[in-house]
Amino acid sequence: MMNTLDALGTRIVVVGTSGSGKSTLARQLADLTHSKYVEMDNLHWLPNWVERETDELRQLVQAEIACEEWVLDGNYSSCRDIVWPQAQTLIWLDYPLRLIMGRLLWRTLRRTLTQEKLWAAENRERLWPQFFSRDSLFLWALQSHQRRHQTYPTALMEPAHQHLNVLRFYHPRETKQWLDGLAQG
Repeated sequence: MMNTLDALGTRIVVVGTSGSGKSTLARQLADLTHSKYVEMDNLHWLPNWVERETDELRQLVQAEIACEEWVLDGNYSSCRDIVWPQAQTLIWLDYPLRLIMGRLLWRTLRRTLTQEKLWAAENRERLWPQFFSRDSLFLWALQSHQRRHQTYPTALMEPAHQHLNVLRFYHPRETKQWLDGLAQG
């Protein structure tokens, strides 16, 4: 397991199911490595929860990662062919679904109650749609968690991704221990 900052490289992507802590870990790594932090959701979402067109999103991602040092969070498959080949390390937060759902519940409640503005688009989560609509974040997490288990192992075996140093964490405690070791080392 990589336990030094140098071993991580200068281009890191953090992936995992919604609610796993991708953004939090990516921000911490960007601070620790003094690298640019790129949040895919910030690039993807326009005001009123409108999704940015894929071609425009891809152009924005390419511009954001044109520099030598970055930490990016996100699972957007439409940009995987841009991000993964340029990354040096991929960190997969592969936490149990029950843990993710609990985190997602608390995060959704907090964001709803505080009316937290999300990303440059200043969107706000609303409680009702998160639980009772086809656009439910909980439904998305349930579906995408299973999909990642089916697609990531195969995708990581592709020749274009063989260069990646892959770190796969199965519990937040494991991630924290690793991150604490990096900060001390």
